[in-house]
Amino acid sequence: MSSPVCSHLDTITFRELPDPIKGCEECLKTGDWWVHLRMCMECGTIRCCDDSPNKHATKHAHEASHPIIKSAEPGEDWSWCYVDEVAFVIE
Repeated sequence: MSSPVCSHLDTITFRELPDPIKGCEECLKTGDWWVHLRMCMECGTIRCCDDSPNKHATKHAHEASHPIIKSAEPGEDWSWCYVDEVAFVIE
């Protein structure tokens, strides 16, 4: 049995996380809080996860049609494709 595969790997422009990460770019503008951070692998923006009240990473993915995010949390190396609904690690 084969594992699910992301068909949008060709959209990846950003692989490395920025240093430092100040927080969710949208929450910082409005003074809101977030739980975990994600980086858009197409444009590099940092947004908050779906456990955060504003779910900015998902909103960005749908509004900008940028399919892949990467966890920006220390020690995590997974990515998620919103279109194919698959998690994966880029080696």
